Amino acid sequence: MTPHPAPPCRILLAGASGTIGSAVLRQLEAEGHRVHVLTRGALADANTLRQAVAETQCEVVISCIASRSGAPKDAEAIDYAANAALLAAAQAAGARQFILLSAICVQKPLLALQHAKLKFEADLAASGIDYTIIRPTAFFKSLSGQVQRVKAGKPFLIFGDGNLTRCKPISDGDLARFITGCIANPEALGCILPIGGPGPAISLREQGEMLFELAGKEPRFKSISPKLFTYAERALGLGAGVSDWCAEKSEYARIARYYATESMLALDPETGRYSADLTPEFGSETLRDHYAKLLA
Repeated sequence: MTPHPAPPCRILLAGASGTIGSAVLRQLEAEGHRVHVLTRGALADANTLRQAVAETQCEVVISCIASRSGAPKDAEAIDYAANAALLAAAQAAGARQFILLSAICVQKPLLALQHAKLKFEADLAASGIDYTIIRPTAFFKSLSGQVQRVKAGKPFLIFGDGNLTRCKPISDGDLARFITGCIANPEALGCILPIGGPGPAISLREQGEMLFELAGKEPRFKSISPKLFTYAERALGLGAGVSDWCAEKSEYARIARYYATESMLALDPETGRYSADLTPEFGSETLRDHYAKLLA
């Protein structure tokens, strides 16, 4: 898909308070679109939502909403139910296109949040509305949690040898430009689009090495075994049937293990393995540049 600027139109944006959603809002406004922002409160009631969407007379709906915790109840309520209600309201209002920000991890669904996202993706594809589903790889924000550790002289935490996973992270700005480039784009209609930032794919150890180099420090690593998350999941899972707290914490351990062991790259359908070559790239902002700005 080749992103291209669309003529200004009426856009309804859900999830503008999030990191990616706020970047999309800035890009839409820069391109001259008339943007209406939907609050989380409006998503809570179907009648309020339907009225709010109808009043905007929107032509395109962009959903950047996502559950914050990934817990089963939260995922079902936000990743599926809230998006389903938004889709129904969009169709009732006569919107012509629905653009969904999903995630590349749904291609190997083992978590509640992934199943919720896939369930809505299926509803969207079957709805009859022109749709575009965007599945980005890792975000810069999700790879920036250890910058302060490195600045403070602490070791960089890795799983195993630090080479269990790889990704092609994409910046907020580049992803926002990719999303707005799908508006009224014939190449994007009816498509599921995985997208990453400029390569090459980078491992967790390489992220740490990059940070230490930019900080002018000698690399120091501390390895954590992903099995710890497996043990935690099993222990907490014993009480999941009688305790919502245990069920939620067990899912958190499952999420942690998933992201410690699974790459955020496209899966090769022939081999079933993650492939950097098959993961499309877009944009010009690199993780190295992002780290340099944070360290400065």
